[in-house]
Amino acid sequence: MNKQSGIHFLREHREAGSSSPLPTEVVRIRDTVVAGLGDLLQGAFDAVDDSLFELANNARSNNEQNRYFEAMREIRIKRKGVEKHFQNAVSQLFSHPPQSGAAATEDLASQSASADSLSLVGDDDLEEQVALNAMISKSKVHFQGPLLQLQARFSSIYPGVTEETPVNPMSPEHLCSAFVEAIQALEIQIRERLILLKQFDRYVVSNLGMLLDEANRILVQAGVIPNFRYHGKTGKQHDRPGQEGTAQASDSTDPAAATSGAQGHHEGEMFDQIRQMLASQRASSGQVPRSADPNIQVIGGAELISLLSALPQQTAEIRNWSNLSEGRPTMVDLRSVVEQLLAQTNATEEGKKPALNEMDEDLINLVSMLFEFILDDYNLSAPVQVLISRLQIPILKVVIKDKTFFSKATHPARRLLNSLARAGIGWSDSDEKSRDKLYDQIHSIVARILNEFDGDVSLFETLGDEFDQFLARENRKSSLVEQRTRESERGRIKSQKAQETVDKLLQKKLSRYKLNEPVRNILLNGWSRVMFLAYLRDDVEHRWAQTVRVVDDLIWCLHPHQEDQERDQWVRVVPGLLKSLRSGLEEVSYNSSKLDEMMADLKHELTEAFRANALVEAMEDSPETEDEEPKGPQTAIERQQELENAAIAEHIAQIDQIEIGNWVEFNLVNGASFRCKLSAIIEEAECFVFVNRMGLKVIEKTRSDLAHELRRGRLTVLEQGALIDRALDAVVGSLRSKTG
Repeated sequence: MNKQSGIHFLREHREAGSSSPLPTEVVRIRDTVVAGLGDLLQGAFDAVDDSLFELANNARSNNEQNRYFEAMREIRIKRKGVEKHFQNAVSQLFSHPPQSGAAATEDLASQSASADSLSLVGDDDLEEQVALNAMISKSKVHFQGPLLQLQARFSSIYPGVTEETPVNPMSPEHLCSAFVEAIQALEIQIRERLILLKQFDRYVVSNLGMLLDEANRILVQAGVIPNFRYHGKTGKQHDRPGQEGTAQASDSTDPAAATSGAQGHHEGEMFDQIRQMLASQRASSGQVPRSADPNIQVIGGAELISLLSALPQQTAEIRNWSNLSEGRPTMVDLRSVVEQLLAQTNATEEGKKPALNEMDEDLINLVSMLFEFILDDYNLSAPVQVLISRLQIPILKVVIKDKTFFSKATHPARRLLNSLARAGIGWSDSDEKSRDKLYDQIHSIVARILNEFDGDVSLFETLGDEFDQFLARENRKSSLVEQRTRESERGRIKSQKAQETVDKLLQKKLSRYKLNEPVRNILLNGWSRVMFLAYLRDDVEHRWAQTVRVVDDLIWCLHPHQEDQERDQWVRVVPGLLKSLRSGLEEVSYNSSKLDEMMADLKHELTEAFRANALVEAMEDSPETEDEEPKGPQTAIERQQELENAAIAEHIAQIDQIEIGNWVEFNLVNGASFRCKLSAIIEEAECFVFVNRMGLKVIEKTRSDLAHELRRGRLTVLEQGALIDRALDAVVGSLRSKTG
């Protein structure tokens, strides 16, 4: 890449870092990030290989096809070196982190192309720069919150770092620079480089979220700014959720910080909007504000929390503590529960009736609406749905004590609920529970909350950290299994496709000619193996077309020729043909004892065909009148198939929107169902491979098969967004429809 680019090579910054030993937490983060990025990069390279293979198959000329094949070969040969270079460069980012603050921004600006320097930048470099800038900008907006927190935490533990020159080794621009530096060794053209960058964006940059969250968790666990608040240049700290975003957006010079504040502000606005709609409903029903009623004593704050502390964590429906997911999810009437508590309190001296204030009543109603959504959410697996339903009363206590549950996406209880729902999405049925470590972990978390929660929200944070560590271990195991499964399936499906292609081609060619048995035998039982291997290795050796040409030449030579020109050509072709046949069969270790006999028989057939013009009639093409005969009336099965194909056309587009990593549910004819994750799409066979949570293959289907399943209602694509966020969106939509 040209030096005029605004993306700097990492080697220009490595001198700026400190040579002192890294803190233990940074070493731990570095090892996790390097390993995680290595796994993600493997997926990106696999996708690049598939993309280039597809482009080569659809190439419009031999030159274009050879270009893609050469790019595939270049990338395959140097792939391991690029991966190692990238991981080493990322590791160096932690040892010598580049600056990310104002100084770095000024440096970047100084490198930006002016009107004069732009003329020195090649079109290819400019095109690559545009792709990189788009990738970096998108990721910085998407991961703005975690990136801002990491920058503050890293800057506080690296020596010699100031607020004006913060550092963040995991910043997208540094990781992208590391990748650009790593692929400098690849001798490929701009189109192939853009394909590399596109897949790097899709498989690596777009999945940075989990690594950023893990890095933040490690630093928080180590006590590095555990309660993150953004400080603007005024030095004031904003604790109120509604004001935090405004101050950040106005005071900060960091766009990511400003947007992060805006996100928190948006969450606070959503909560305020919900309260306004609830207040509007009360006003429309003619309800008098509690504070204005002289016969009511409003109870809230510490007094209400004290009342709730006497409330048992579990309801009467929970009888079997050994299996909390037994039965169906049950909705608790939280308002009725709280009203019973209030009824048990003694009336005041004035004889006033105790009642909740509007704020606490809104919170209780909101918790009830959230759990109504959760218990109706088809995306949750049944066992997790039942387990989460047990947490209605504990969550009510959390919300009354800490109202930021609805305005902070990072609230410990909210994060834990989201993690439980996300982790359990892959359950298919309850038969797995008796032998599933993940189920045991989730069950244990719910039981601990029901037993141990006494109002201290830090319990949710502790359980969330433990659960994240457990998931990280389990995900590493399943990722390895899934990768092996994916590679195995790719090889198997490609082999199957190769065999089908060879069989179809030979059958088509042999059906047109009346060939003697020795010739058919050598093609079907011998040369077919050569063609099979050539098809599999064609992306490297490019011998498939040559093996097909051998078949065509053999059939042509067995066809008698009377013209002198054709007979002269026959004499020139046969020696090379026999040599190619023998060497190919020897290469696939064909039975050596039979090979000489088969080749002798073949020579005899060729000689007879050359000598006997009388064989012309016997060896000529078989009649092809069958193809030319007018077709009879369409059968009912054919008409039905046409209708089916037309009906699934609109569903094909929906199938193409399913991405790697998405979870789906299949419903069988017998009423059973199972959930699985899309692990690989093998385009050459239009085959979609699905795995379970353990990474093991569950099912494979073609694109049209999936479209048929979708049309018949037997396939459901599951939503995987944060549970509470989806629930809040649903609540807002419901309230809007009620308030008009």
